[in-house]
Amino acid sequence: MKKTLHLIISKVDGPVFEGEVFSVTVPGTEGEMTLLPEHSALVSLLKKGTIVVRPTEGEERGFAIDHGTLEVSGNQATVLV
Repeated sequence: MKKTLHLIISKVDGPVFEGEVFSVTVPGTEGEMTLLPEHSALVSLLKKGTIVVRPTEGEERGFAIDHGTLEVSGNQATVLV
């Protein structure tokens, strides 16, 4: 069984995505980053671009953002946009 990362993408008015993913790619201010399960703890600002989610079930999905914040801790990634 492949390892997974718990991902939450949320806006002020509610959740956009929550679930287990194999990876997620985000537009960091210093460049694009791909997060995999068991990623080191991290906090980063995000710039305008697309978050690409590869969920354990279903097709790859993209979410356009203008800016945001990413926090990775304890095999969970949280994106606030």
